[in-house]
Parts: sequence; C-alpha cells; structure tokens
Amino acid sequence: MHIFVIEDEQTLREELKILLENALYQVTAPECFEEVVRQVLEAQPDLVLLDVNLPGMSGFDLCMQLRRQTEVPVIFLTGRADPMDELNGLLKGGDDYILKPYRAPVLLARIAAVLKRTGGMEAKEATQYEKGGVQLDIARCTLSCGERYADLTKNEMKILHLLFLHQGVYVSRMDLIESLWENRIFIDDNTLSVHVAKLREKLKAIGVQDFIETRRGMGYRI
Repeated sequence: MHIFVIEDEQTLREELKILLENALYQVTAPECFEEVVRQVLEAQPDLVLLDVNLPGMSGFDLCMQLRRQTEVPVIFLTGRADPMDELNGLLKGGDDYILKPYRAPVLLARIAAVLKRTGGMEAKEATQYEKGGVQLDIARCTLSCGERYADLTKNEMKILHLLFLHQGVYVSRMDLIESLWENRIFIDDNTLSVHVAKLREKLKAIGVQDFIETRRGMGYRI
C-alpha cells in the first residue's frame, strides 16, 4: 500500500513517514509542493494524507484539484479544530478529517478504515507479521514460533496486531483501547489487562518469554 504524505512541517513529516513505514506502507513525502498535484498523479498512491495549512496554498483547494483528476482517498490531518473546517474538508472531497496531535494507533486504524471502505485494502493488506521468530497470521488468527502455534481470539489478535505495527515503540494503554473502539471492539482498562495476560500465557506456551514488554506510564511494546 502506498501513502502520499503532504505535510510542510519537517519534524511531523519525518515522524509520519517512520510511523507509516513501520506499519508496512510505502511512503512518499515530498518537501516541495509546487507541483504536488502532478506528483500525486504520477505516483498513483492508494491514499493521500493532507495537511490543510500549506505554504502558498490551502489543503482544501489542493483536495479539490485532486478530485477533478483522481478518486484517490484523501484524509486531512490538521490542527484546525473548528467544526466548520471539518465540514469544509469533507465537502471539498476529503474522506476523513483527523486532528493534530494525533494518536498513532488511532491514525493507523482510520487510515485502514478509509482504505477498506474505498476498496484499497482488499488484496493488499498485510496478513502476516514477524519479529524475532514470532509470527502473527491475521488471516488464520494464529501466533507461532517454529513448529509451535497458538490460536488467538479476535481481541487478542487485534491487540497483538497493533503492537506488531509499532515494533520497538511503546503503545499506551489508552491508545490501544481507543484504537480497538475505532474497530468496534469495546473493552475497558481491566479487560485489556486480562487480554494481555492471556497473550503472555499463549506466548509462553509456544516457547516465547518476555516478548511483550511493559513500562509503567508508557504502555506495551514488542
């Protein structure tokens, strides 16, 4: 899957690029926007992540230019919290409107939702992930290491999937819960603890110790 990022703030642009690449997306993130419409049309991405406030132009106007020539999904990512701006963005052709500062798991969940809704993920979404010999198979809902494997519940699979998408980075408990709610999996803090404990038991059963790390006040990571 190819995502085209149009963001003028360098630090945020680089942060988004790393986040999306860790989630196994191909990313194009230009630094100059003078011919960005042509660049998008040539790149033919699966989705455009678009800031509203760009140097010398409006993201709303840019979205309208894209809409005249392509049906590529557009998600606005902006600090403009006025409801009228959100409405304007959707009327100009945006598929979603996400406020900064964003929560990484929620942003990824909403990108996935737009891609799925617009048909961009039907044949392209990754179904297998691997780290340190541990494999997660989304399609089969299984966890394996070598010849040993364990079946996962839907909730366990979703939690582990989010951690695989953010390998090496702590994901807070709140981010996990919010992302699961985005996917219509309604759990609370206590339920999350139970699911993580069961995941650790299943990892131990396939011979894997200390795969999910916990740091107080920061969350979980693999």
